[in-house]
Amino acid sequence: MNTVQTTVERLIEHAAIAIFSSIDNDGFPNTHALLAPRAHEGLKLFYFTTNTSSRKTARLATNPKACLYFYDASRFIGAMLIGTAAVVQDEVSRAKVWRKGDEQYYSQGINDPDYAVLKFTAHTLRYYSDLNPRDYRLDTDGSLTPLP
Repeated sequence: MNTVQTTVERLIEHAAIAIFSSIDNDGFPNTHALLAPRAHEGLKLFYFTTNTSSRKTARLATNPKACLYFYDASRFIGAMLIGTAAVVQDEVSRAKVWRKGDEQYYSQGINDPDYAVLKFTAHTLRYYSDLNPRDYRLDTDGSLTPLP
């Protein structure tokens, strides 16, 4: 695994929040702070809890383009992942991200109709450190290929 990939994965592992952006019906970006991902597969797939009834869920149904951003302000580094997001409600995904204590948000438990999973699939990465932005494509296996 290359150094950038390792650094970004550590950044994600230590993040308390993720910045998530999607596009509204008028073509404008909407940005939210989400709790850190409940699960992720390298830099390719990310899973968050979300509410079925949220505006973000409705936006993603019409336009799946989205962005995640993680940063460490003390080291002045950041990672922007660009890709697509979908709201999924299958049993496997719901169980993957459910945690004890989630009942405080979803009173009916894991089968609460307002409980869903936001699944983000990254296509590209823009990594910023040392005053130097670098762009990468995320390959199907999750590895990074530098972009010109």
